[in-house]
Amino acid sequence: MKKFFKAIAIIIVLLVVLAVCAVFGLNAYVKSVGGKKIVTPEEAASIEDADCILVLGCSVKIDNSLSDMLADRLRRGVELYDAGAAPKLLMSGDHGSDNYDEVNAMKKYAKEHGVPSGDVFMDHAGFSTYESVYRAKEIFGCEKVIIVTQEYHLYRALFIAEKLGLEAYGVASDYHTYGGQTGRELREILARCKDFASTVFKPDPTYLGDKIPIDGDGDITNDK
Repeated sequence: MKKFFKAIAIIIVLLVVLAVCAVFGLNAYVKSVGGKKIVTPEEAASIEDADCILVLGCSVKIDNSLSDMLADRLRRGVELYDAGAAPKLLMSGDHGSDNYDEVNAMKKYAKEHGVPSGDVFMDHAGFSTYESVYRAKEIFGCEKVIIVTQEYHLYRALFIAEKLGLEAYGVASDYHTYGGQTGRELREILARCKDFASTVFKPDPTYLGDKIPIDGDGDITNDK
């Protein structure tokens, strides 16, 4: 019996080691692929024929004010728009209920900083990074985008775009350091593994819907 339990213990240890190796191997692979498309703001401004600047949403506060991370993403997105990197902004985030709305807060920021309302599209069903990128291609008809988010998040977003056949470049929006970043970095390792699988199986997002051409009027996405 001792030999049996010893063998079981060895098998369990080996499985744990293999799982850890797989997680860190996939993490490194996603970062390697995505990292090739991270560019500076100056390089992004010289990219030709980008359809839009895709700003990825994150949390808003209970009063609908912006979190520090989201405010920095929007600041970078508007700066790129002003620099002529792309003619449209696509705000993609979670608006899954009447009581929680990232995208209208994002559009409000852009308008307050001088971007014409018609140049700002909202994707109300960008519930995850995968869904935001998927819908940018399939719903909004994007072929080339500039993605804006914090650097730790860019690797995964750009990896997803590459695997879904969307030409994408990424600009980091790290104007500040953020509390809780160590926890985010650790969760991101698992998220990269999850979205590696997503790009293999390519599940449909929560919602698809009618096409909304990104070269049209962004006010078609208004709900208020």
